[in-house]
This record gives sequence, C-alpha cells and structure tokens, in this order.
Amino acid sequence: MYAARKIVPLSTKNSLQWVQNYTTRTKIPIANLSKGAKGSAILATNVMRSFFDNGLIDDARALFDEMPERDVVMWTAMIAGYTSCNQYVHSWTVFCEMVNNWENPNAFTLSNVLKACKSLQCLARGGLVHGMAIKLGLEGSLYVDNALMDMYATCCISMEDACSIFRDMKEKNMVTWTTLITGYTHRGDGYGGLQVFREMLLDEAELNPHSFSIAIRACAAIGSNTFGRQIHAAVIKNGFGSNLPVMNSMLDMYCRCGFLSEANAYFYEMSEKNLITWNTLLAGYERLGSKEALNIFSQMESEGFRPNCFTFTSITAACANLAVLNCGKQVHGGIICRGLQGNLVLANALIDMYAKCGSIADSRKIFNEMSDRNLVSWTSMMIGYGAHGYGKEAVKLFDEMVVSGIRPDRIVFMAVLSACSHAGLIDEGLRCFESMRNYNVTPDQEIYGCVVDLLGRGGRVEEAYQLIKGMPFKPNESVWGALLGACKAHKLPSMGKLAALKVLDLRPNKVGAYVMLSNIYAAEGKWGESARMRKLMRRTGSRKEAGRSWIEVRNQVYSFVVGDKVGSHTEWAHGVVELLILHMKEAGYIPDLHCLIHDLEDGT
Repeated sequence: MYAARKIVPLSTKNSLQWVQNYTTRTKIPIANLSKGAKGSAILATNVMRSFFDNGLIDDARALFDEMPERDVVMWTAMIAGYTSCNQYVHSWTVFCEMVNNWENPNAFTLSNVLKACKSLQCLARGGLVHGMAIKLGLEGSLYVDNALMDMYATCCISMEDACSIFRDMKEKNMVTWTTLITGYTHRGDGYGGLQVFREMLLDEAELNPHSFSIAIRACAAIGSNTFGRQIHAAVIKNGFGSNLPVMNSMLDMYCRCGFLSEANAYFYEMSEKNLITWNTLLAGYERLGSKEALNIFSQMESEGFRPNCFTFTSITAACANLAVLNCGKQVHGGIICRGLQGNLVLANALIDMYAKCGSIADSRKIFNEMSDRNLVSWTSMMIGYGAHGYGKEAVKLFDEMVVSGIRPDRIVFMAVLSACSHAGLIDEGLRCFESMRNYNVTPDQEIYGCVVDLLGRGGRVEEAYQLIKGMPFKPNESVWGALLGACKAHKLPSMGKLAALKVLDLRPNKVGAYVMLSNIYAAEGKWGESARMRKLMRRTGSRKEAGRSWIEVRNQVYSFVVGDKVGSHTEWAHGVVELLILHMKEAGYIPDLHCLIHDLEDGT
C-alpha cells in the first residue's frame, strides 16, 4: 500500500482532498492505480486501513464519510476495521448502512460482520447474516462457512448448529477444523474437542501449531495427562516441538493436570521462553499451593523478565495461599512501583491476600482506595470479614453493595451466610437467605449447607433438621455433614447417628462419620457397634487427613503436622504448647475429651 501506512496526519478535516494531494505529491505510478475516481477510491481504502491499523478510528470514519462513491471493498474495509478495533456495534451499524444503500456484501464482508456478531454474543444478528448468505449464494464460501461455524459455536447453547455447518461444508481447511475444536474446548467439552482432533488426523487434514495448541488445551480441560502425552508425541513427530506457543500449551497442560515435576522438567528443556512461559509455570505452582511459586517468581525477575498483571495476580495468590504476609507486602510494593495498582483484578487479589494473611485492615484499605469495584471486589471483602469473625461488617457491606446497584450472586450469599454463621448472627443470616428470591438466585446444595451450619452453630439443630427435610431436592453429603457437625458440638447422639448414617450412605469412605458413630456407640456403652464401625472404616482403607498449620517468622515459613518430630522448630512448638497448656490450667479450662474417644486408633 505504498508509503500510506507510515503517514499519520494531524488532521483529517478534508481527508479526500488529502488523498488527492498525496497521490500527486508522492508521484505514485499511474499504472498502479486505475484512472479517475476508482484510483482515489483504492488509495482511500488503503489509507483508511492504515488509520485503523494505527488506532485512528475517527479519522478512518471521516475519510469514509467524505468518499462520494463507495464500493463493496471500501464498505468491507470499514466493517473489518471496526471489528479489528473491537468496535463491534459500529461494525454492525456500518453493515446495516451498506445493506440500506443497496450494496451487496461479498464473502469477506459477511465473514467480518459475523466476527462482530460472535463478539457481541448476538445469535439473532448472526442468524440474519446467515440468511443473507443463503440468499446471495455465499453459503458455500469457505470464509463465510468458517465464520458461521465460529459464530454458532460461540453464541449457541450447544454445538449442534456449528456441527451442522461443518457437516454440510464441501471444502474444509485447517481453520475449519481448528474452529470446531476450539468451540468444544472453550465450552469445557475437552472430550468433544479431542474427538474432532482425532477426526482431523484421520482425514489427513493439514496441521498447524494452532490446531495442536487447542488440542493440548482440550487435554488440560479434562485433566488428561495420558492424552496430553500422546499429543506431545504427535507435536514432535510433526515438527512443532520448538514452536513457542505450542510449548507454552504443553507446559500449561502438565501444570493443569497436576504433574508439576514433568512441567518443571519440560520448562528447563524448552529451547525458548517468554513471559507467558514463566506465567504459566508460576500459575501452575500457585494452583497447587506450592511455595516453589515464590522461587519461580524470583528466578524470573533475575533472568530479566518484567512481570505483568498476570504475573502479579499469580504471585499474590501464592502469597495468600501460603499466608506469607511479608512476601505479600513486597509483591504489593512491586505492583505500586510498576504503576499497576489501578488494575481491578490485581486489587481484588490484594484484598484476598491481605485477608488470608490476617491483615483485614489492609484489605479494607485496598477496598476503600479502589476507584472502581466489581462483584469480585465486594465478595472478596465479605469473605475476608467472615473468615476473621466480623459478621456484622460483612452484612453491612452486603447492604452497601446492593445499594450501589450491584446484584449479588450465589457466591455472595454463601460468603454472607458463612460470615453470619461464624459470628452467630442467625437472624441476619436467615434474612439474607430469605432475600435470595428477590435477586432470582435459587438456593443450591451449598447454600442449604451454609444455612444448616448457621442454625446448627446457634444451637437450633432441630430447626436445621426440619430445613433439610423441606429441601426441594435430595440433600447431599455436605448438608448432612453440616448437621453432623452441629450434633457433635451440641452432644445430640440420636440425631448425630441419623446424620452420620446419611453421610456414609452418600459417601462410604468418609472417615469422620465412622469416627463419630464409633464414639457415639462407645459413649452409650455399645462396644460391639463401636468396634464394627472401626472395622468398616479400616476396610475402606481411608484415614483422616492430618491437619497442617504454618506460621511465618522472620521471612521463614514453618509448617507443623500432628506427630511431626522432624526439624528443630518442633522443639520450639512443643515448648509453646506446654506453655499454653499451663495457661489453660491456670484459667480453669477443662478440655472436652469426649469427642476424642478412640481417635488414637486411626492415628489422628
């Protein structure tokens, strides 16, 4: 397009005149342009595309409006330009103008406007374009069919319409296959995506790096390391083993499948790395709560990579999971130094991090300083208040959120109910539960579990049981588990038996229920039944998972497990425990050992 792409004029008040002057000034060979108005139209179209490439959307529109005659190429360039700049509504508006001006679109016009319909998630408009494609005889065009398939895969509730387009296509290319695989994978159907990829291989279709990347993502979506390894072998066989996007996808697959040792080995074998590579490995370690994420972050910076918002989101979440406040503050400082403190996602992550690290005041400070808040911001703050026992503050924040115009969702109600439960605010929690219908939120198993826990902690166990009986669906293990915990806390063996048996009926390997039943029978003197529960528990091969605690002292994280005797820090821990026991005795505290009957047998 000659030198036009490099020119960015300060003003385009008379863009058409500018184009004509530019043609004369640059002495473009007349052989390269058609004579007359058509020549100016071609150059104007090229300049218009250059404006869009440089983000000069208003200038492109001004030039378009000044053109006395517009052909299909110019209309298409305008629609494509708006679509490429994420101005999808304007793209659709120009398309409507084009049709109203009796200018018939071509295949490229329809493919670009279908991209806009897809991004707008507007199935109705996409259907209208499909109808026009049939009317104009363009349905068989590869560009149109690929765009139609992509639109239907994104906008429909199922893949049926996209597959119908795919089956009727007489010609397919790699974009066709990749679009269908992507459609399945993005809606969480990794198996469907892998099935299409298998058909692609059997059809001996042309493969490219993107088709492998999306197939690898499908493996990650279903957590299948086996399929992932097979595709890894196919990647190497087809010569894409050194392609960076493919390598990043492979790394992500190993991380999401939980194979961090393989991911780590693959990471160090990679011939090339970019920031996405480091972010992928960092996110993998963060998801599994490993403190190795902190080392990865330090190593990344030492190798000269500048962290971005995604990096800081992962490392902030890692600090939250490990409850390392000092590290979290250092990360926060890095965010401020790079001018990223205004990023909404990062601010939400910081609220969560400070709350989990025990500094709820810092969480509130971040929340108050936010210029913009979304549902996640409010929810994170409410969860933080609930975890710290500030139920009244959580309820007050909920009311403020509703007044601000943000509608609560299921997660918000769970956060408030949990906060009320831990703070003993039964009436406030029930008021919140009753208000769910005002926001078209239907209580599910988890919500009912929260309400049962709320009532149970407050001693209203019979009321909790009646709530369970009145549920519109069969209670699951978590609901009965909440009732079981309440019976244990308030020493109600009869109802505790019922709840424990319900839990075991739904989840036979639930160790806690066996222990609870065994203890109830032992307290009643039914030693035979107690022993039978222990035998059944041993047959399941399950054991209660030992709890782990950790604390940060002088930038060092120390972890503790029941019965742990390894490490010098355990001597300090036992010394502190003995001191606490002494203080408890002096305060006149009498421990309740009833719930610990026979627990030593299963080693907990």
